[in-house]
Amino acid sequence: MKLFYGQIFPEIKLNDDEQQHITKVLRMREGEEIFVTDGKGNLAKGNLVFKGKTVIIDEAEIQENLPDFSPKLHIAIAPTKNMDRTEFFVEKAVELGVSEITFLQTEKSERKNINIERIVKQSVAASKQSLRFYFPKINNLTKLSDFIKNINSENTFVAHCHKNLERQNLSDIPKLENITFLIGPEGDFSEKEILFLAENGIKAVSFGNQRLRTETAGIFAAAWIRIRNL
Repeated sequence: MKLFYGQIFPEIKLNDDEQQHITKVLRMREGEEIFVTDGKGNLAKGNLVFKGKTVIIDEAEIQENLPDFSPKLHIAIAPTKNMDRTEFFVEKAVELGVSEITFLQTEKSERKNINIERIVKQSVAASKQSLRFYFPKINNLTKLSDFIKNINSENTFVAHCHKNLERQNLSDIPKLENITFLIGPEGDFSEKEILFLAENGIKAVSFGNQRLRTETAGIFAAAWIRIRNL
């Protein structure tokens, strides 16, 4: 399946970057079959038609409200100092079905800003590569204290490595329709932050005895949800 990103309603329209990719990189020919998704669960199948520099889709067949991953997984994660690691996390988490990613600003965060537009583009590319028809929501840097104001503590869990603080096993988490994992920066959440989260009803979990890098922990969370619900 050659999947591209664009608008489907009220009319099918490839975005500009996709049109250039089709003509200048892939050098596709008129009449070739392609698929277009809007990232909102809709898919169109049709054939390429070139009108000057514009690429349009002819004789389209549209499927609406295609199934999405379940449960909905939201990963709130502190970006790493090396953005290559964060971008790697985004790519793999998207392929594994994450529904939403929020970047957290914490006490020990070394990175104070991110190029959110670049990350969104990478998310779209990973979605197309893995044939996703629902694209995840990507949220910019948010302070931890602000983030918890808008979450449901009943389905939110913080992963940390402080062995002196209480943590439960992943196997103890019930199956939920929506689940959120909080993952800290290099150096982990501070004890103060973990106690603050506990005061707000957010339970702590362990990802095992080994210590994981920030981006690895994020990928682990996405993979665990996927495998658990196969």
